[in-house]
Amino acid sequence: MFKRILIVALGVVLGIVLSLAGSRLVLAWSFFPRRDLERSSGYVKEVLQIVNENYFDAKPVAYDALARSAIHGMVDTLDPHSEYLESKDNEALEEDLNGEFGGIGVEVEVRSDRFIVISPIAGSPSARAGMMRGDEIVSIDQKVLDRSSSMDQVVDLLHGKPHTHVKVGLFRPSARKHIDLDIEREVIKVESVKGARVIDSSVGYVQVTEFSEHTGEQFDDAVDQLLKKGITSLVIDLRDNPGGLLDAAVDVAEPFFRKGELIVYTQGRKPEDKEEFKAEAEGDPLTLPVAILINSGTASAAEIVTGALKDTHRAVIVGERSFGKGSVQSIFKLKDGEGLRLTTAHYYTPSGYTIHGHGITPQVEVVMTVGEDEKLRRQADRSDVADPADFKAQFGWEPIEDRQLEAALDVLRAVRLLDRTPASALSLSRLSRRPAASRVAKAR
Repeated sequence: MFKRILIVALGVVLGIVLSLAGSRLVLAWSFFPRRDLERSSGYVKEVLQIVNENYFDAKPVAYDALARSAIHGMVDTLDPHSEYLESKDNEALEEDLNGEFGGIGVEVEVRSDRFIVISPIAGSPSARAGMMRGDEIVSIDQKVLDRSSSMDQVVDLLHGKPHTHVKVGLFRPSARKHIDLDIEREVIKVESVKGARVIDSSVGYVQVTEFSEHTGEQFDDAVDQLLKKGITSLVIDLRDNPGGLLDAAVDVAEPFFRKGELIVYTQGRKPEDKEEFKAEAEGDPLTLPVAILINSGTASAAEIVTGALKDTHRAVIVGERSFGKGSVQSIFKLKDGEGLRLTTAHYYTPSGYTIHGHGITPQVEVVMTVGEDEKLRRQADRSDVADPADFKAQFGWEPIEDRQLEAALDVLRAVRLLDRTPASALSLSRLSRRPAASRVAKAR
């Protein structure tokens, strides 16, 4: 009897042991990805230790430096747009997306290895300090600029935290004298919407150079002013626009859509990752004829606007095939002011066309040479030099014809001939804007 009880007891104990072992095995398999992560991170840790303890030069192999190099290699090689951002780079990205930075507010160009002031921004610290167009910047904080200096270095030296000071040494050719200025930096707002004017008697023209936090508001204001001047059609110049914020692109496209209409959608790795962006503004949309100028430098957020208006037959696209950058970069904040820019989805136009790798094809193709593109960029930057002879004297070549803009004007003239109905006089200021989005997505 005792033997039977013992056998039963042993069976129960064995069953419990087997049950626990089985449950542990199931648990282990269910968390296999975690085990894979731990095994891989352990391998990286082993390599870090070997390098730290055995590499002959001790300076570049501190664990912090090695870890950052490893993260760069891990993220930066995923695709051309994912990036590990150390604190300085992350700060520059945030300034870019916000459309604001700490500086003195001056536009500078390189001419014959010299850094020449194009113009101080009106009301900026540089303007108040007396900086003038044509001044040559020869030193910044006692650092003399020479042939080895780059524009990036000059920008870095001029930028800085608001309320800090920078000493700028100038040579003024008109007076043939040197000037030293001590300028206090301020928050400078970048105007991403430029050149708003009426051309060809009744055509509005506006250039959008990037898509930052304030672009939608600036675009509305510019178009409002043009509508008050009686324009009957509109040219939106997106050439060489590298992109920016997704929400800013939606803001620019939104005035041309009715509430609830789809502007763009994103699709991530999983089906449930799909996210739609629809017009949310109240009121009637703008219905005047629109032409959009694009070229191979038109990318990302600029392609979203172009694709949305082309897809829905709200604009004629003129120029060259756009770049074809249609991926979403989400920004993840890390410790110590660092960040991670990671590709998490792709953009699609309302009809489901994927921008990434394909770009937007214009309906009216006008191809410019690389040299023509460069000259047109210079002409746009130097609109203050109106006299052709003065322009040639300064830059060594005469202003060239903007064939893409002329083609867009021809298209709009034809539309006006075919459609005699009056253009909408809607003021964009009456539109009820969509609320600011809570997520940060970069379409660059």
